[in-house]
Amino acid sequence: MRVEVNVFELPPTPTVPVVGGGRYPVRRIYCVGRNYAAHAHEMGFEVDREAPFFFLKPADAIVEDGAEIAYPRMTHNYHHEIELVVAIGKPGRDVPIDKADDLIFGYAVGLDMTRRDLQLAARDKGRPWDTGKAFDESAPCGAITRKESAGDIRAANIRLEVNGEKRQASPLSLLIWSISEIIHWLSLFYDLEPGDLIYTGTPEGVGPVAAGDKLVGTVEGLEQLTVFIK
Repeated sequence: MRVEVNVFELPPTPTVPVVGGGRYPVRRIYCVGRNYAAHAHEMGFEVDREAPFFFLKPADAIVEDGAEIAYPRMTHNYHHEIELVVAIGKPGRDVPIDKADDLIFGYAVGLDMTRRDLQLAARDKGRPWDTGKAFDESAPCGAITRKESAGDIRAANIRLEVNGEKRQASPLSLLIWSISEIIHWLSLFYDLEPGDLIYTGTPEGVGPVAAGDKLVGTVEGLEQLTVFIK
């Protein structure tokens, strides 16, 4: 009998710590685009409620709380985007909106780090955003708080400070598409599974960061996220 062996050692599965113990293995990272009206406006767009749109980041783009992340190559306009992250804990396909919350394992604070110049250049040419969004260390994520311990997350506020100065702040109630709606829409396009993270969009105030900056992101009721740019 022929035994097949891997031609190289498989990399470890990316994981995120869970508050209270354990680690959450990451399967996929989904991101929602333009999910706050004020952010869409600052990027030059009007938003309607016809349907959300999504893009993905690689699972190994995950960066944990307290990490130092390198200023990325091939950009001169590296931006922060603070976001609520939803962690999926049950499989789902074609999930009704009123059943969507059943899939949620917990919540975390995340950053959708963006090479803005590359994203805008790709957008203007009608090309995919991958080089602007889906690069190494582009998905910092704090520890996940289980749903039952997070309280009413929809009533919470989200905030980002850079070097102690407020850059972004908003009630999560201003999401254009709610958490339940996001899960519903995603499940129409993809089979959701435990290990999927959903970055739910960023409020207004996005802007550049530089080497030496300290970023601190918070959502009321969740563990804060701190990263350093080197």
